[in-house]
Amino acid sequence: MFTGIVEEIGKLEQINKSTASMTLSIAADRILKDIHIGDSISVNGVCLTVTSFSKRVFQVDVMPETFEGTTLRNLSAGSPVNLERAMAAGGRFGGHFVNGHVDGIGTIKRLSQVENAVYFDISIPEELSHFFIMKGSVAIDGTSLTIFGLSDDSITVSLIPQTRGDTILGEKKTGDTVNLECDVMAKYFHRFYERVKANGQSSKISYDFLSQHGFAD
Repeated sequence: MFTGIVEEIGKLEQINKSTASMTLSIAADRILKDIHIGDSISVNGVCLTVTSFSKRVFQVDVMPETFEGTTLRNLSAGSPVNLERAMAAGGRFGGHFVNGHVDGIGTIKRLSQVENAVYFDISIPEELSHFFIMKGSVAIDGTSLTIFGLSDDSITVSLIPQTRGDTILGEKKTGDTVNLECDVMAKYFHRFYERVKANGQSSKISYDFLSQHGFAD
């Protein structure tokens, strides 16, 4: 479990890539001060397991499902990556619950500067559209952000200078792709709601009910 608060930007030093899998060697500083074999590290929002490490580099394996379903396959040597260690039980919780399980890939459609913020309009896969709500949470390349604009095929988020400087999102351009993870609570509710409908059961909880009480768009 992660919080979506990126701890540092690492640098991809080496990639050993096969047809549909790869091993990444990532240079870092802060997270290497407390790292162990088997630890979970979020790399651009993808939960990966540490397989080895040294004083300045750690390695992780990317399996075929992750290779095909995330933007990690587009990385190259020298690419910067967002890094976050799994949340400590006694640590401060600053973002939202992030699993590190990417739901889909979005594309940045437009960037616009508004005062001290940069607005990102990001396309979303049609099959994920019902998981996004106004003022709901989303993890973009592992960064916890709040949705403040929503359409059938896109979301809009706003980045302050601190977030742009502390994550790789500050270097993103129109046309770049990003990993998307929807709010886990939205996914659990949708699963519950669909099962209730499939079983022909009735429930007082509906999308209209949630909308009236501020939980849906």
